[in-house]
Amino acid sequence: MMRPGGDGEDASSSARKRRRRPEPSPTQRALSLLTRREHSKRELARKLEARGVPSEAAGEAIARLADAGWQDDVRFAESLVRTRAEAGYGPAYIRAELGTHGLGAEAVASAVSGYEGDWAANACDLVRRRFGAGGPIDLAARRKAADLLLRRGFRMEHVRCALGDTEACPD
Repeated sequence: MMRPGGDGEDASSSARKRRRRPEPSPTQRALSLLTRREHSKRELARKLEARGVPSEAAGEAIARLADAGWQDDVRFAESLVRTRAEAGYGPAYIRAELGTHGLGAEAVASAVSGYEGDWAANACDLVRRRFGAGGPIDLAARRKAADLLLRRGFRMEHVRCALGDTEACPD
């Protein structure tokens, strides 16, 4: 098929001649990931390497972005604590997850202790969502609720509080 210009090329060959976008730099790739959500340094390095960025270049890009304030492990940890707590996870689960992101023990402890929410209230809310407003009534349902809370990383005092032991609830 001839195009109206009369140069003898069809539409598919002109599409093939279009310019390709230049390959993004490691810094651009890392920044693209960070604009979507916070990432730890370890997570960011793993994702960049999965996209074919050499380890050295990934490390340099992450260091450059950290210096500029785009990447911050403390901010990442605080963000993860907030989102996991809102999703119904307790402090032990969150500590373990933060550890998998390569954060030091001090950063993990600081982020979890800096959480301004109420862990007991979060546990009560999770039980209410799963078992209804009245909560678990019979012994089997109470055990199920306790198992759920313990798997989710809540401490025993939070479990007792969520299951109605008002003496275990903090003031």
